[in-house]
Amino acid sequence: MGFSNLNEEAGLKALDSWLATRSYVESYSPSQADTVCFNAIESAPDTARYPHAARWYKHIASYQSELFGLAEDANKSYKDYGPDLERSTFPESVTGDDGDVDLFGSDDEEDVEAERIREQRLADYKARKASKPKTIAKSVVILDVKPWDDETDMAALEAAVRGIDRDGLVWGTSKLLTVGYGIKKLQLNVVVEDDKVSTQDLQDEIESFDEYVQSSDIVAFQKL
Repeated sequence: MGFSNLNEEAGLKALDSWLATRSYVESYSPSQADTVCFNAIESAPDTARYPHAARWYKHIASYQSELFGLAEDANKSYKDYGPDLERSTFPESVTGDDGDVDLFGSDDEEDVEAERIREQRLADYKARKASKPKTIAKSVVILDVKPWDDETDMAALEAAVRGIDRDGLVWGTSKLLTVGYGIKKLQLNVVVEDDKVSTQDLQDEIESFDEYVQSSDIVAFQKL
């Protein structure tokens, strides 16, 4: 039942025959069926041998940026679409009193409905994308804070620096490192949210404690 391997002649012939009287694999607008079948084909069908399949493939390719999400939850393969091997490959048709097949229905109505469905699917996709939680960009920064001299109260210096409280700022571990001549500098780890905390503004605030702080430097900066 359905299409056979769409990368082999038999499968492509079946697809070409199926699309001879259809614009899409199912219904009157692009759907999951088109996405699944499109993805199963390795390259565009030959136009001379499979004109209907080639026309459909080119058309669906133009929709892929909008329709790629349709098969995210698919539990069907291309073999679940197309003709039943025990029935005609032609669709059920609207017939007149003489039984002739009417292949010329109201194109305007179908086009309007197809456009409505397409716009609805695109709106649904954008809504799903917008509802996904955004990743918060964070960075780990290592700061060196240098005092004026060996008589600077390093405990008071660290207390002043850690007293800086901002949304998106988390102070981590710290240690004192010997510089020379009895002078030690304070090295601190801090995690910042990139959109909320400017490291330049943070350094400016640290250096505003000019009773204790001579200068500050960023030793390392790494994205989380």
